Amino acid sequence: MTSRFNMTEKTALVTGSAGMLGRQHAAALLEVGASVVLTDVNVGNLEVARNELAESFGDHRIRTMSMDVTQLGSIEEVAEKLDSDGVGVDVLINNAALDTKVGEDGLPAGSRLEMFSLQRWNNELAVGLTGAFLCSQVFGTRMATNSGGVILNIASDLSVIAPDQRIYHQTELDHHDQPVKPITYSVVKAGLVGLTRYLATYWPGASVRANALSPGGVHTDQSTEFVTRINELIPLGRMAFPDEYRSVVQFLCSDASSFLTGQNIVMDGGRSVW
Repeated sequence: MTSRFNMTEKTALVTGSAGMLGRQHAAALLEVGASVVLTDVNVGNLEVARNELAESFGDHRIRTMSMDVTQLGSIEEVAEKLDSDGVGVDVLINNAALDTKVGEDGLPAGSRLEMFSLQRWNNELAVGLTGAFLCSQVFGTRMATNSGGVILNIASDLSVIAPDQRIYHQTELDHHDQPVKPITYSVVKAGLVGLTRYLATYWPGASVRANALSPGGVHTDQSTEFVTRINELIPLGRMAFPDEYRSVVQFLCSDASSFLTGQNIVMDGGRSVW
């Protein structure tokens, strides 16, 4: 690796580390020498993530900590524990989100705007957007008063385009029963881009950079019909591989992007261009 990508002696904290992309973001930084703090509210899955990463990178640079991003006290407890252990967070990746995934059977019912509950709205914004604000408040403030750092918010191509609800269409259902990508996903991801721009200018001269990464869809266990539909919307003709965002995470979190801040990097195979 070139020296600007080398993150040896840097520590990154990743929220929502038990999820698929959270693990990939952690792996990306482990690849370039960083230590990682894996955080999630799901302790069981967090340990699974740790074990999975340790198989490839060993466990000496991996720490797991239970943290609820919706609770300021939980975040502060983690920050204070790291402080007491002499661990400074150089990179914060705000990845935690409540996202309804498309599986073999498509999207589950119950997300239509007309019936979307206020409780679900509040819960999903609390994790995906308020959680990023609270973590940035706690860890970003420490960065600003120390030697600087990087905040990377994981947004989505749906931060810049509307969801195409046609790709979720199920022929056996009438219009009012069709599953849709929920409104909260678009709101959270667009909000993260706004948060990114705000943070990028909030601590002038403190060497705190903030950027957003807006990935496109990742090919996992979706149905063949869904994959065919979405591939037709992507100029490269396919969805992303799970590990395909690692290099851009390495770029955005390292000194390789030292003059980049306040930007939303859209990496979606070109879908948002059409």
